[in-house]
Order: sequence, then C-alpha cells, then structure tokens
Amino acid sequence: MIDLSYTVAAGVATITIVRPEVMNAFREQTMHELIEAFDRADADPQVGVVVLTGEGDRAFSTGGDVAWEDAFDPASGRHTARILIRLAEAIRGTGKPVIAKVRGWCVGGGNELVLLCDFALAAESARFAHTDSMLGNSPIWYGTQLLPKLVGTRRAKEILMLGDTVEAPEAARIGWINRAVPDAELDAVVAEWCERLLARSPQALRLTKISLDFDGDLTLPSVRHGFETLTHNYGTTEFHEGTTAFLERRAPKFRSESD
Repeated sequence: MIDLSYTVAAGVATITIVRPEVMNAFREQTMHELIEAFDRADADPQVGVVVLTGEGDRAFSTGGDVAWEDAFDPASGRHTARILIRLAEAIRGTGKPVIAKVRGWCVGGGNELVLLCDFALAAESARFAHTDSMLGNSPIWYGTQLLPKLVGTRRAKEILMLGDTVEAPEAARIGWINRAVPDAELDAVVAEWCERLLARSPQALRLTKISLDFDGDLTLPSVRHGFETLTHNYGTTEFHEGTTAFLERRAPKFRSESD
C-alpha cells in the first residue's frame, strides 16, 4: 500500500490515509487501497475493531483530490462512482465496529467517510465542512442521505448547501460525531473505546450494527441515481469553473454579471 498504512495491534486494525502533502485527499488508488484494507480487516479473525484516520494533525481527509477531479468527464465520473459504492460497502458491510479518529480538517468526501463509519471521535480543534457547492459538485455519496439522519434535514441543508465550517464541539453537540475531546486525549479516548468494544460479544455487535444500519442501507438507490445524475455534471462548464477556481485559489464565478 502506498496511499495508506495498515497496522494491527491488540485486536485493532488501524487504517491511515498517508497523503499529508494534499491533506489526505484521496484519489482512485487511495479508494482501491481502502477497499483492500477494510476487506483485509474484515477477514482477519484477530481484528475486532477498525480505526480509520489520516496522517498528521492538519487533516483527517479533505475528500477527493481536486486536481484529480478537475479532469473528470461523465465517463471517468461514472467509473469513480462504481468504486465509491464498493468502498462504502467495504466500510458499512464489515460487521466489525469502525471508528473514525479525526484530527484537523474533515471536508467533503472526508466527511462522507466519517458518516460511513460507526463512530466518530474528534480532537476539539478538528473542523468539519462540505465545500461541494463551491466546487460545482454535490455530496451524494451518502452525505445527502446520512447526514440528515444525524443532524436533521434543515441543519443538513445549511451544512451541505452553504458550506460553513463546523467546529468539532458543535459537531458533537448536534450529533454529527460522537465526541469532541481535548487534542492530547484523542488517542487515549479512541483506545478506550476500542478496548470497551473488544470486550463485547462480536456476534452481538455484528447483529446490532446490521440492524441499526438497515434504514441507511435503503438509501443505496439514492446514491446510485445521484451518481448517474452527477456524472453528467462533470462535463459542464460550471463544474470545471469550481475545480479550476479552487486550484487557482480564487472565488468561483458561477454566474455571469448579467445574471
């Protein structure tokens, strides 16, 4: 694995996105490696809990690498959508508890990774945001489906459509994540949760997780249909204005001066 590290210790598999130079943004290779890592953890009888995190303190993940996404067209977007659906199944489909350990920025697809996990524990300095509306994109990879179930529809619309930053303590207050803890205590808190989960019945955890995820699993058609619509968006001027503006570090101009 090049974009990830994978370690197992004391019953816990830790999967770390190792792309700190781009704030742990992911590309196609990263997604394939994540699928492989979650499948590996799922098949290992010595693993009882999985922890997903990002390298360093700057970011858990800022989602899809915009430099990679900028080249998308409908065909490549459709190809990527199929991989993302397989990745979501690899995370949600394992009967083992998955904890997202969040430091720094958690943006866009990074947030959707968090939503796909069973638990989310964050450092108090962590910051969450969905900037898709500034990129001519849409968070239909379980962002629009799962976030409203946690924070309510109106708050989800505010987060997903306005793109405002949400600090970790507020994210915990509204139910987006489980806990926001002092930065220096995050590793210890995650270790404590792992220890507590490892002391529980694996079959009970598996059955409970599958049952609790039933309602969310019913949203898969929304994801599939959303991706089919979104892939056509990748061929538009508006989408590429969003990605180009991001790469050029300027505000996007989605409307002409006459609009």
